[in-house]
Amino acid sequence: MTGNYEFPAPERFSVGTVGAVGSRVFLLQVRQGPTLLTVKLEKQQVAVLASYLARLVRELGRPGHLPEDLDLEADPDPDWVVGSIGVSHDEEGDRLIVVVEELVEEDEEGLSATIALTREQAAAFAIHATQLVEAGRPPCPLCGLPLDPSGHDCPRTNGHRPPIT
Repeated sequence: MTGNYEFPAPERFSVGTVGAVGSRVFLLQVRQGPTLLTVKLEKQQVAVLASYLARLVRELGRPGHLPEDLDLEADPDPDWVVGSIGVSHDEEGDRLIVVVEELVEEDEEGLSATIALTREQAAAFAIHATQLVEAGRPPCPLCGLPLDPSGHDCPRTNGHRPPIT
């Protein structure tokens, strides 16, 4: 399938995970009317998007009532994998525009989705996404890499200390 998705007034914009901590898959979902788009993205992409949206909302002023139902809809099979994400502000419409583009080979043309969010949707997403990211494996205090329950070979110890658990 080729083409673009346009969501000028989505009813839903959320992120969720599937799987156990340590092997979770992060999914972004957007719905407008009968159109539901679910895309897979990396944890780091979620963290950066949440941080950036939170900063923009702070700069733009306090939002109104935040959406509360941010769970993924049933059967969250991803339509495609996100390669890049862009964010801008539409001052005239007072919307935060999120553009997600499909991860493709260099010579291929991929799918994209343009999503126009209210400040309330952006703020709710930022809070929910940050909670999801922080609910994962704790970071190693020395190197920042995730600590696995089975142990962690920390590159900062240079083999002079046993793995941190």
